[in-house]
Formats: sequence, structure tokens, C-alpha cells
Amino acid sequence: MMAGGSLNSDTNIKLPLAFILYALAALVISQIVLFLNNDVLAAGQFRIPDIWMGAHFLLLGYAVMIAMGAMYQLVPVAFLTPIWNQTFGFIQFLVTAIGVTAFSILLGVMPEFALYGGIVAIIGIMMFIIQMVKTIFKQKKKNTMTLFVIGAITSFFLTIVAGFLLAWNVSIGSIGSHGTILSSHIVLGVSGWFTLLIFGFSYKLVPMFSLSHGYSMKWAKPAFITYIAGLISLISSFWIENTLVQSTGWFLLLAGFFFFVLDIREILAKRLKKKLDKPFSFSVLAIFNGLGVHMLAFMFSVSGIRESAVWGWLIFLYVMSWIIFSILGYLYKIVPFLWWTHKYADKIGKEKVPTLKEMINEKHAVILFTLFVISVFGLTGSGLLYIEFFVFIFQGLLAFTSLLYALSIIQVLIK
Repeated sequence: MMAGGSLNSDTNIKLPLAFILYALAALVISQIVLFLNNDVLAAGQFRIPDIWMGAHFLLLGYAVMIAMGAMYQLVPVAFLTPIWNQTFGFIQFLVTAIGVTAFSILLGVMPEFALYGGIVAIIGIMMFIIQMVKTIFKQKKKNTMTLFVIGAITSFFLTIVAGFLLAWNVSIGSIGSHGTILSSHIVLGVSGWFTLLIFGFSYKLVPMFSLSHGYSMKWAKPAFITYIAGLISLISSFWIENTLVQSTGWFLLLAGFFFFVLDIREILAKRLKKKLDKPFSFSVLAIFNGLGVHMLAFMFSVSGIRESAVWGWLIFLYVMSWIIFSILGYLYKIVPFLWWTHKYADKIGKEKVPTLKEMINEKHAVILFTLFVISVFGLTGSGLLYIEFFVFIFQGLLAFTSLLYALSIIQVLIK
């Protein structure tokens, strides 16, 4: 299996950048909203409108928009097929940005009207799904990565369906099983869509950033099949209310994640680049965080821990230390590359251009990522112990670090 390749595609750079810039703003807003509600977090209350607003700015506004922007850039590279329709992509960005903003704000301010913002967001997301499905089906030769991306997009669609039912219930009310739909919505979104997507793209990005060659990817299919089986088991267990099926689901998710880690370990063992870049190392750390949280979830399930605050903080830890850390690390590598290629690639040899390494400040990256680790783990610990003062401090630090991170990415774009 040969690695290599680059992040170059024929996609107009303004398309992924529009998503990335919106997402950075949403990241900062989400952390400020959570900071202003730190007393509620300290009490372990996650199911209230203000927290919904912060969570949806983080997950829809930041993580989903980054994922969309990255896919516009990476899908053509990974699947060797151009984006189906770029103009459609710009319209989709506008519709989704308006929908996500309206939905997140309404969830916090007027939850009874959130459904209307949600409908606009869903239209934008469905446009994105159509764009990706049309692009992927043009791919001549399907590969394992295609499986992960199709699995992720299917989970995304089901997440949106469940989210629509929840918003309908909050606005109009009439559908039963609200709690079960909520649990399914969280698992499909967090473990289905985001995790499968990061798995898929890690198979492309890890070898590229570590300059690895000759690895096998022999665990990719078992990882995919086992993880999907885990998702199906876990979500089924919510509906049939069976703890044995639930623990089996958690075990299968853990096993699927472990198979993925075995592949990543082999890819890194066969790398030519002995010293990994700091932002990329942070994304690798995120993989082990994800595995650790899966282990905890399985152990909690088997031990019969049912406290909603404990599971709330575990979900928070999974979202931040696995999904958000992965994105933060990869973004720190992808944005400088995109911008450098766009601005300087055709000037090489004609004038003095900065090197790719000069586009990013590694020392700043180390400080930022260290602050992210301290604030996320500190916040989780103090939240679990209900220590209000420390929740205030660590959530404040997280909001401040998010702002610094956003500014550091923007700084690359003005070089």
C-alpha cells in the first residue's frame, strides 16, 4: 500500500475556507455560551436550552461545518473524482450556515421555535449529502475509505432524522420515546457520523503526514464491520431496553475502535518521518483518547453506572478529546497547506516564497494544544466532582484557548 499524494484538488479554495471560517467563529461562540452557563455545567445539567445552544454551535456549527469543508477538499483527493457541483456547494454553505445559526440560537432562546431553524439546517445538510453521494458514485474504483465515508454519511442522515423528531417534540410535541430518540441521536451523530468519518480520512491523512509506505490496512474492514455492528446493537438496546445488548454494543464499538488503532499503529511504525509535526501528534493523541473513552463507556455499562451526569461528562470528553482534538490537529496542518498552495505554488522559482513550515508557528501550536488538554481534562474532572469554581476556571480557559486557536488559523490566511 503506497501513501503519498497531496491535499490538492480542483475545488475552489473559497469553498472549504468559507466552511472553516464559519466553523472557527462557531467554536468560539460555543465555548463562550458554555462559559456563561458554567454554573449549570457544574451541577451536571446537560439537558437545558442554554447547553443545547452551546452543544449545537460546537457540533453543528464547528465540527459539522469543518467536516463539510474538509470533505469538499479531501473527497476529490481521496476518491480521484471532482466535486459534483461547486456552485451548488456555495449555495449549500449559505443555507447550512443560516440554518445552523438560527437553529442553535433558537434552541437556547426560544426552543419552541427551534424546529423552523432546524428545517433550514436540514435542507442545507441534505444538499450536502446529495453533493457527496453524487461525487462518491462517480468514483471509478471503490475502496475501504469509501465504506467509511458512506457509513458516516448514512449515520449523518439518521442523526438529522432523529434531530428533526426531537425538535418537533420540543416545538409541537406528540411523538413518544423522546429520551430514546435523544440517545439514538447522540450515538448516531457522535459515534456514527464523526467517528466513522475521522476513521476514513485518517487512513488518508496519517500516512500522508507521517510519510508512511508499505502498510497493509488489514484491520480496516474488521474495524468498519465491528463498529457498525456496535452502533446497531447499542441503538437497538435503547429501544428494547436491554442492558446485555447495550453492553454488547459498547464492547463491539470498543473492538472496532481497537482494530482501527492497530492499523494506525502499523502506519506510524512504517513512517519515514521520524519526528512528527506537533499539530499532527495532537491528532494522533486524540485517537488514543477516543480508545480510552470507549473503554470507560464499556466498563461503566458493565458496572451498571447509570448516572446521567457521569454519562454527560463522558460524552463531553469523547466529543472534545477525540472528535474536536482530531479536527483541531488536522486543521492546523490542512489550512496552511491549502493557503500556501493557493497563494504561492505557482510563484516558486519566480520569487521568494515562504516555506510551508514558515506558514505555521509550531511553538504556538504546542502551547495551544497543551492548553486544550489541560482545560478539557480539568473541566471533565471538576465537573464530575461538582466543583463549581474549577468548572468556571477550566471552561473559561477553554473559551480563551478556542479564541486563540481561531486567531492563529486566521493569521495563516493573512500571510
